[in-house]
Amino acid sequence: MSIPEIALPHRPLSLKSSAVSLPRGFFWFVPVIMVIAGFIIWWQGPGLWRDYQISLNPVVLQDGDIRNGKCTTRKGVMTECEAKLAYTYQGRAYETETHFLFVDIHSGSYLTDLVISADRPELATLTLGLEKIWNRAISFAVLGGLMVLLSGAMVFLAIRVWRVRGQIAKPAELTLIPVAVTAAKNSGKRLFVTYVDKLAPGMTKRTAYTLFGRDEEPLFLTDPQGNLVGAAVRHGKTSLPIMIDAGLQRLDLKPEEREAALASIRAAQGEAEEFVPQTAPKRQLQWMRGLKTLLVGIILAVVAALCYWGWYVTTSPTQFDQIGMEINNVLPGPLNEWGCDQLQKRFANDRAPHGCTASDYTSWK
Repeated sequence: MSIPEIALPHRPLSLKSSAVSLPRGFFWFVPVIMVIAGFIIWWQGPGLWRDYQISLNPVVLQDGDIRNGKCTTRKGVMTECEAKLAYTYQGRAYETETHFLFVDIHSGSYLTDLVISADRPELATLTLGLEKIWNRAISFAVLGGLMVLLSGAMVFLAIRVWRVRGQIAKPAELTLIPVAVTAAKNSGKRLFVTYVDKLAPGMTKRTAYTLFGRDEEPLFLTDPQGNLVGAAVRHGKTSLPIMIDAGLQRLDLKPEEREAALASIRAAQGEAEEFVPQTAPKRQLQWMRGLKTLLVGIILAVVAALCYWGWYVTTSPTQFDQIGMEINNVLPGPLNEWGCDQLQKRFANDRAPHGCTASDYTSWK
């Protein structure tokens, strides 16, 4: 996609370093994300590490006292469990607390016992916590990793913007390109614009941000197809396009150069007013694209669920993997029966998981 040429001088030009900005709210967003990441690590990290140590050499205490134990499901999927534990081991009394979080769509009560580490008896938790330890580890990694990735992405963006600001302040060859404006919001008497360089061939589809001053407004031009697009320039080999203003005040031009460029813009805009697009958007195809996207998503979800189920019934280190149990429980009879047979071969001496239990909810069906 191209746009009308502007009569810019054929020499290296510089731009105002303020022509490229950071995202709105950047300076509070990054600290907040880091605080959340730190809270998640402080909240779930120690308990997960404790239960991992217990899982290396666990001892279930049948006479342990579980006090005020409760599990609360939040948002329908996140289950938070806590309890106070009191027990005696090798003639010594202990009291401690346990707290953990895992992803779950189970409804009803949980059966659990008190379990300690044979190597370090002061470490205690619930057998439910050990059954869900991989679920918890994955949840912890996803939540913590997401926060770290968001923080890292924002820091990387800041470094790139500061680098581009230094580059555009020095003269370089400019290439005029169209950009798609994806958002525009007034900030006092100024305009904050988000745009993407996805229209010109060979562009990298990177998102950039700019804040137009009180005496500035974005420059829009009409492409040969009659579409209104934002006008930007590629400054040398910088990684971000720079959106220019209607008065070309962001460009370091001589007065006569600016006037010649503005005259070419007025001429291009005058021709655009006489242009009438001959084609209209094919709206009738939009619902078909949406339907295809939905079907592909459903197929991928089903395939992923079946792959996870296959791993669960044949390889999982525990029969109490929550996601695997739920998938196995909703599968048709023959698949459910086969899955339960595979699990029973490996865990016949232990309790049956949800979806494979008999009427007593404990033994294998």
